[in-house]
Amino acid sequence: MSQKLKIQQPKIPSSLTPLDFNDREDSYINMAIISDCSISQEEIEKLSFEEVVFRNVTFLDGSFRYIQLTDVLFDRCDLSNVDFTDGIIHRVEFHDSKLLGLNLADATLRNVLFESCNLNMGSFGYADLKEMRFENCSLRNADYYDAKFKKIEFKNCDLDDANFTGTTLKGVDLSTCKFNRLNLSLDSVAGCTVSADQALGFARLLGLEIKE
Repeated sequence: MSQKLKIQQPKIPSSLTPLDFNDREDSYINMAIISDCSISQEEIEKLSFEEVVFRNVTFLDGSFRYIQLTDVLFDRCDLSNVDFTDGIIHRVEFHDSKLLGLNLADATLRNVLFESCNLNMGSFGYADLKEMRFENCSLRNADYYDAKFKKIEFKNCDLDDANFTGTTLKGVDLSTCKFNRLNLSLDSVAGCTVSADQALGFARLLGLEIKE
């Protein structure tokens, strides 16, 4: 049995200062909790959050390119269609959150956990992902085009119609996940672990005819 991947958890102090996002004084926010609010139509580059908790926060049509998130927790948040392109994200957790169409293209992610999240149509194209876990997530139509994977886990996720074209899945275990169709290339699947039933599906995806 393979050893469970250890993901570093966010290092967040027990005492945080409540903050109204609109009252921030500069582009660096730390040791704060932002909760029960909406952040609407913000377009801000190079924001930095460190030791911050977002709880029950809805982001509406936001663009935060080059964002830096370190030791951050998102709990029951809605970041649908938010743009985190080119972000740097380290020791961050997303729990029970709606992340439809979240754009993490070209981002660098380290020690990140997505748990019980809706990440359908999420974009990770050209992103650099290392030491990450997707657990009990819906990832239908998610895009991992030409992404870099190292020490990545998918546990009990719905990956139907996800795009792994150009992404090497060596060392990735998909055996607990479900999907009817994946988009990938032949050289992507070498070293990927799948269940026996999934293996038949992979064979069909790659154009093989299966004799019953």
